[in-house]
Amino acid sequence: MSKISDFVGNSARTNVETALEKARAASEYHALLSLTEERALERADAVDRGEITGRLAGVPFVVKDNFLALGAPSTAASKMLANFDAPLQATAVEKLEAEGAICIGKANLDAFAHGGSTENSAFGPTKNAHDQERVAGGSSGGSAVVTALDVVPFALGTDTGGSIRQPASFNGVVGVKPTYGTVSRYGVVAMASSTDTIGCFATNAEDAALVMDIMAGRDVRDMTTLPDFFTPKGSVALQKIGVIREYMSDDVDQEVRDQVAEYIETLKAVGHTVEEVSLPSIRYALAMYYIIVPAEVSSNLARYDGIRYGHRAEGIQTLAELYGRSRDEGFVTENKRRIMIGSYVLSSGYFDAYYQQAQKARTILINEYNTLFDQYDVLIGPVAPTPAFKLGENVADPVKMYLADIMTVPPSLAGLPAISVPAGRTQAGLPVGVQLIGRQQSDALLLALAASVEGK
Repeated sequence: MSKISDFVGNSARTNVETALEKARAASEYHALLSLTEERALERADAVDRGEITGRLAGVPFVVKDNFLALGAPSTAASKMLANFDAPLQATAVEKLEAEGAICIGKANLDAFAHGGSTENSAFGPTKNAHDQERVAGGSSGGSAVVTALDVVPFALGTDTGGSIRQPASFNGVVGVKPTYGTVSRYGVVAMASSTDTIGCFATNAEDAALVMDIMAGRDVRDMTTLPDFFTPKGSVALQKIGVIREYMSDDVDQEVRDQVAEYIETLKAVGHTVEEVSLPSIRYALAMYYIIVPAEVSSNLARYDGIRYGHRAEGIQTLAELYGRSRDEGFVTENKRRIMIGSYVLSSGYFDAYYQQAQKARTILINEYNTLFDQYDVLIGPVAPTPAFKLGENVADPVKMYLADIMTVPPSLAGLPAISVPAGRTQAGLPVGVQLIGRQQSDALLLALAASVEGK
């Protein structure tokens, strides 16, 4: 697979035309919802004329279609925003373009990022890069697939509870969920405001570090952003690493455990210390997540009312009908499910029993992580309990679908950086990812650690 360095210094127009050709050739995977061809070629010509420069000059990339980006509608893979032309661009996209990168298209996702397979897209599912009968993972499945298919050397995604890490694992690429607040969320369609993060997919850890370095930093338009702390590391000292016991139980597919164990042996061979650790509260993390996140989802989706922007139902007689029918037609089933759950746990009489208790449990989980990070530099485990599952396998069982996030949700609740890196493949040739988790603002360390053992 290509690296960013393979594109730097080449004709930008050639880079973009080649990426567009690859995107069209891979259309059967349904990884892209639109191409921004006209704008991309205009920017490529400007790079070739020397009018646009930077560390990524002429490098093509793809954005998940919940990022506001010019050149095509920003749909969030939802009928609600099917024809929405953004008046501005997300801060992350602007920063990359300021360094000369060129967006060539917008990737498919679960509608409003609600899902773990990209099967909840209003425009059809994305297929896995290694087996078209299997899911791409989600919600950033399209971005993972275009990276794995070598359409572009990197792509942007969002990670709320595993939406970058899980599809990265399923497609065999690097996926980065940074410390909460590392990258501005301005110009990105909100899902759950207390766990949403902006990250990337890449073919290798070094490239991922470069992209994150460019995107990171304070943004006055997003008050949750942190001062820029991200500085890529060229090398990494020997680390003390904890293997999370609960992540390696018999409930996890044997081949997944075997691949993670091999990765751990590689770390040991380099000289890192690896010991087993326990995070007891992890068993409750999924329950916490699916109380807290739907509550925030229901609040964030309240703005889509058929009046100000987005889908507006036709043949309306009353205001109530306008609200009801516009939202019914604009949202997919999973959107509605999360709105209903969120509205319930926030309602009078249930707020204390559910939402408040989940937030208290979240604090216990955060404290357990903090205790471990007093003794260990990095935690490790699988990204998901299984390799990519078959298309349609979990559609009828939302609880089974949610269980695919059981290992990625805990770091999200604690605001920790976590990355998925390829660990190997099953006998059937399906990729398996390993998850590296660090204390807050240790993002660069995790990527440097991953880079130090790539290819070993």
